[in-house]
Amino acid sequence: MQRFRVDQSRCLTILIAISLVLSIPTSTIRAGSRRTLLDCSQIEDDAERLACYDEILGRKSHEAAPAVEQPQDKRQYTAGNGSYLSQLWDLDEDAPRDKYVIMAHRSNYILPLSYNSSPNAGPIQEAIGQDVLENEVKFQISQKIKLWQDVLDKDMDLWFGYTQKSFWQLYNSEDSAPFRETNYEPECLLNFRTNFRFLRMDARNVNVGFNHQSNGRSEPLSRSWNRIVANIGLEKDSFTMLLKTWYRIPESRDEDDNPHIDEYMGPGEIWGYYFWKGHRFGAMLRNNLRFGHNRGALQLEWSFPLVKRVSGYIQYFTGYGESMVDYDHSVNRISAGFILRDWN
Repeated sequence: MQRFRVDQSRCLTILIAISLVLSIPTSTIRAGSRRTLLDCSQIEDDAERLACYDEILGRKSHEAAPAVEQPQDKRQYTAGNGSYLSQLWDLDEDAPRDKYVIMAHRSNYILPLSYNSSPNAGPIQEAIGQDVLENEVKFQISQKIKLWQDVLDKDMDLWFGYTQKSFWQLYNSEDSAPFRETNYEPECLLNFRTNFRFLRMDARNVNVGFNHQSNGRSEPLSRSWNRIVANIGLEKDSFTMLLKTWYRIPESRDEDDNPHIDEYMGPGEIWGYYFWKGHRFGAMLRNNLRFGHNRGALQLEWSFPLVKRVSGYIQYFTGYGESMVDYDHSVNRISAGFILRDWN
């Protein structure tokens, strides 16, 4: 009985050894290897024994594998190292890139506390006889989707974006809390993934396309315009800059419901963001570049962490063009609320 138990133990040991050998994929064993697993097991030095196993399995030794240095002019931008534009435009080609997935386009926020010291009450009161309060709710929804990835097998993607900005007179209970103004802004953008230096920063992407913006109202409150847009995204360390420009597609005088809008909105705007420990500090500057009739706008903002995907948000806006109905009216607004966090 004892001999049977010993033989049984030996057989079990042999079966386990055979199973371990058979579990190694044959494609990983080098055909030209002269040493066997048994030879490797008899080596006393740990490093040499590991190198022996690596040789048989066709793997490179950890010590022999040289570190691959990335050229400085081709830095890899990933969401892990904090590239805001890589996250925003799916630029990292080494990571899985998504098609037909809805992503954040511009900021998504709601500001329940929004005070405007100089509301544009005239057009609303004349058209529909409603009062305009200084306190209201401001919010923005902005999403985009990639329609065509690697267009014509080139480093460019076709996107469709949609932004909606609303001004809600929630505290005007006498007029049933109406929406004072809502702007709808669909756009189609061809985004080029780039890698060159501009203004001593890394130019990460360039996009061009068509933009429509309107408030969807009838006369006399109707406002709309169509533009050809071109934008460039720049990054350096924790700082991101967006340079935006546009050309308005001309309309006839009979169809133009916001004449001279170029004199207030100008040819473009500059956005800057600085990221620090989950905080985002932002600024927008817009100017019509006309000395005799100078008009522009400034927006300052601060986002600070609250929970995982939601941050607190404080926004200050002064100048022209905060909304379509206010394109020729200067406002001065301070707001506080929440923003969906789309950065690391």
